[in-house]
Amino acid sequence: MYDFLKKLGIKEVNSGASVGGEAGWLETGGEELISYSPIDGKAIASVKQANEKDYEKVVEAAQEAFIKWRLTPAPQRGLVVRDIGYELRRFKEPLGELVSLEMGKIKVEGMGEVQEMIDIADFAQGLSRQLYGLTMHSERPGHRMYEQWHPLGVLGLVTAFNFPVAVWSWNSLIAGVCGDTVLWKPSSKTPLTAVAIMNILAPVLDAHGLKGVFNLAIGKGSQVGEKMINDKRLPLISATGSCAMGRKVGQAVAARLGRSLLELGGNNAIIVTEDADLDMAIRATLFGAVGTAGQRCTSTRRIIVHNSVKDKFIGTLAKAYAQVPIGNPLEEGVLMGPLVDQKAVDDMMAALKRVKEGGGKIIYGGGLASVTGLEGGFYVEPTLVEAPKDLAVMRDETFAPILYIVGYDEFDQALELHNGVDQGLSSAVFTTSLKYSEAFLSHAGSDCGIANVNIGTSGAEIGGAFGGEKDTGGGRESGSDAWRAYMRRQTNTINYSSEMPLAQGISFDLD
Repeated sequence: MYDFLKKLGIKEVNSGASVGGEAGWLETGGEELISYSPIDGKAIASVKQANEKDYEKVVEAAQEAFIKWRLTPAPQRGLVVRDIGYELRRFKEPLGELVSLEMGKIKVEGMGEVQEMIDIADFAQGLSRQLYGLTMHSERPGHRMYEQWHPLGVLGLVTAFNFPVAVWSWNSLIAGVCGDTVLWKPSSKTPLTAVAIMNILAPVLDAHGLKGVFNLAIGKGSQVGEKMINDKRLPLISATGSCAMGRKVGQAVAARLGRSLLELGGNNAIIVTEDADLDMAIRATLFGAVGTAGQRCTSTRRIIVHNSVKDKFIGTLAKAYAQVPIGNPLEEGVLMGPLVDQKAVDDMMAALKRVKEGGGKIIYGGGLASVTGLEGGFYVEPTLVEAPKDLAVMRDETFAPILYIVGYDEFDQALELHNGVDQGLSSAVFTTSLKYSEAFLSHAGSDCGIANVNIGTSGAEIGGAFGGEKDTGGGRESGSDAWRAYMRRQTNTINYSSEMPLAQGISFDLD
């Protein structure tokens, strides 16, 4: 086994359920889940999954912990998160390497994902002293009115494979300082990163005498996932994944009148105007489309470029694509690793078949990539497609490095193409024109949750609220006031007078 696996406490066979701390691992009764590396297709280690009985134990621990955790002053909860941040700093490199090994993104991206966790820990600690409400003027004399925020309860967290650790931190650390406890179901494609996180947390939780605050249940959708979304003991389900998965989660949670926070698919576009700095646009496009092998929800999937610069843009971008080193993501100098598994490869090839059937033209890539010594890995060529405006497959999100390029003549036409998809996560325009940039950010501009000018679609900062509109689900995580999703609002009115006036001037006296 790799040395960094030992540093992270990964064994050949690991428990798939924990209620936190060194002694918090459960003897699980579910089936064994083997984690395969997309780098070479070989098994890394396995996890003994949680079954329905294990799930019950974890939920009960989370519920019991919530009773005490919610009464812990928020700044003290922030100190726990601070100490988690310290541990993440200690294990930044081995955890980043594990992300690369198990998910396939290059090492610098894996390290960047852990840094994002560290940044969130810092942010959440500061947030623990800023969970503010508003004071409002009452219309009744001798009355004071204000609002306050209370913890919700047990957060049910479902995360995806592409950001196996960062999204956990967005939710868990912020929900933690809000006073919630967390039950985490990670992707079955990346179970070992979840085990590693719980190992990193263990000494911090033990030092603070905590059990049941941060919990883990790795298991089948039928045994863990279905129970979570239908469980009234979980007032909020935060789920990251496909739009199809989000619809299922949203409907199930809504049926029990629970809350859902959905971060779903993206079909992100960049508009490149005739006056854009093409060098900046090319560099942003390359990272946005090729980074993480196109497996980010914010990956750039469409370029809408003015026809006057389209040929030059395509030619320069194709040359840049030809220079992208593809290979083992743990090796220095590699810019693109593998897709996560064979299904991802099959989905990409099926999409490219639809490209040809729909009149699109593949102008670079489109095939499998051969990496010497790693024949069992899932490597593909980053692909450029010159697309007609009505190419049907372009409306779908394919989690792979396919970039569609469409020309336009008028900016209004570009906006129509940009907004003409069901998803609405991230977006960008490259322009030196104040007119175009302001139009893009106006009420009639981008319909996405994230809209950038002269910055690509990928790589959001943690200080802003992250999320999107339309089929992306409407959820917001990370910065700004996203913390409110993990709490319940309460309006309070205090009468400090000796009278009992009613609102709206209503008189209801018995005399």
